Formats: sequence, structure tokens, C-alpha cells
Amino acid sequence: MWAYILFVIGFLLLIKGADFLVEGSSSIARRLNISDLVIGLTIVAFGTSSPELFVNIIASAKGNAAIAVGNIVGSNIANVFLILGISAVIFPLAVEKSVVLKGIPLSFLAAFLLGVLANDKLIDKNLSSNLTRIDGFVMILFFIVFLYYSFGAAKTIHGVKDHAPEKQHGMIKSSLLILLGLCGLLLGGKWIIDGAVHLASSLGISQTLAGLTIVAVGTSLPELATSAVAAYKKNVEIAVGSVIGSNIFNIFFVLGVSSIIKPLPFQKEQNIDIGVMIFANFLLFFSMFSGKKRLVDRWEGVLFILLYLVYIAFLVIQG
Repeated sequence: MWAYILFVIGFLLLIKGADFLVEGSSSIARRLNISDLVIGLTIVAFGTSSPELFVNIIASAKGNAAIAVGNIVGSNIANVFLILGISAVIFPLAVEKSVVLKGIPLSFLAAFLLGVLANDKLIDKNLSSNLTRIDGFVMILFFIVFLYYSFGAAKTIHGVKDHAPEKQHGMIKSSLLILLGLCGLLLGGKWIIDGAVHLASSLGISQTLAGLTIVAVGTSLPELATSAVAAYKKNVEIAVGSVIGSNIFNIFFVLGVSSIIKPLPFQKEQNIDIGVMIFANFLLFFSMFSGKKRLVDRWEGVLFILLYLVYIAFLVIQG
């Protein structure tokens, strides 16, 4: 019973934590004349991906590979279809050209690379389909490239001026808001995950299905809260940047660290989920690249949400 009470409290902590994180990050971005996009791709993305990192380290250490891989793949699918879908319904998502030409393709590359590294057996039958420690180091190297791009973008992308400027805070208060926001996201995310895992155990579902659905959505709630609040405040750069940054962070860093801790066995059935993840990134790129304004409109947000519901229905039927 207590686990479910904390489950509800966790939602409240997530929402308030996301509010503090967006407010503090935006304030620092403006004071340093750095784009909200770059802040979203780094600080906010890392903070909201902490639940995935926390869950995967424990899952890897205990040998629960299905949860570790399913958590990341499921979270990345939910990030694009569910979170950006809801954010676009709240406020159309228009971003800088650089995120369309660089950020989203890098997220697409991360998904594609995961598919290649996890399917060694298709290349050489003598190899096993695992995410090995070598694969983990390869993903960490790509993560370093992502950091280089993000900080390089800070020199070329200036502050966003397509919405009314919000109240600025001092560096100390802004830093405190970010710290409180991250604490709220981490604690809220943990309580939600604990409650969700307890519920999954009582329902007797598989680790793969739990990882792709309950755990994935649970660890994606910080991104949902952050992006929804940012979209409501018309701060679309953080709404989109945090999701794209989180997707890249999830694969390159979280799965990289997880597979270094302990190699992760990969089941060929999971290729379907990786295919959906690649398709989600492609559809996001197409939505923004096809129009002159580079945006995900409200009707496209509704489409994303419907596609996610279809995917979840497929998982339930298959499971």
C-alpha cells in the first residue's frame, strides 16, 4: 500500500521538479547568452535521464538484461511519440535549423548504431548477439562526440527570442532551482518506478514487456514533465532539446555504462522495438524537415500519440 502512496507523491515531485529545472536552466542560459537548445541537450537531458541510468546500473549489476535494454529502447520510443506528441499538442514545436540537421540525425544514428552493435550474430554467426564491453566503450566514444557537438553549438547558436523573456534569477538561485529540480525528478522517478515494478510483479508480466512499458514510461516521466512544462511556457527549445539529448544520452552513455558493467544479452525479438525507435526518429526528422517552419504541429502531435498507443497495444497483444 505504501508503495502506491509514494507512486502518487512521485508524480507531484516530478511536475514541481521539472518546473524548477526548466526555470533555473532557462535563467542560466539567458545570463550566459547560451541557447536554451544547448541547455536542453545537456543539463536538462542529463538530469531527466538519471532515472534510466539508475535503473540500468541496478539491472545490469543483477543481470536483468531484458529490463536494461527494454528500458532504454522503450524510453526513447516514448520520448518521441508520447512526450513530443503531448508537447506539440500543448504548443507547436518549432526549433533552430541546427537541431533538425544535426541533433535529430545524431539521435537517429544512436538508434541505428544500437541495432548494429546488438546484432553481431547477423554479421558473423560465430559471434553472440550481446552488447559487450567493447560495444560499451564504442558508445561512450560516440557520447564524447555528442558532447563536443553540444558545446560547439553553444558558440554558434544564440539565445532564442521567439517567445517573451521570463524573469531572470541570480546564478545562486538558478543553480539552487536546478539542484532542487533534479532532486525532485530523481526521487519522484524512483518512487514511481518502485510502484510500477511492484505492480508489474503482481500482474506477472515478463521482464521485456515490463522494461518496454511500465519501467520505460516510468523513467520517461521526468522528460514528459520537463517537456510539457517547457511547451506550456512556450520554451520549445528545451522541450525538444531535452528529448533529443535524452535519447542520445540514453543509448550512448546509459547503455554504454550498463554494458561495460556487465555485457547485456540481446534477443532477436527486440529488433522490432529497435526498428520502431529508428522509425520514430525518422518520422520526427521528416515532420520538421518537410515544412518551411521546421516544426511539429498539433495535428502531428496527435498522430505521434496515436502511433504510441498502437505500439503499446501491439506489445500487450504480443506479450
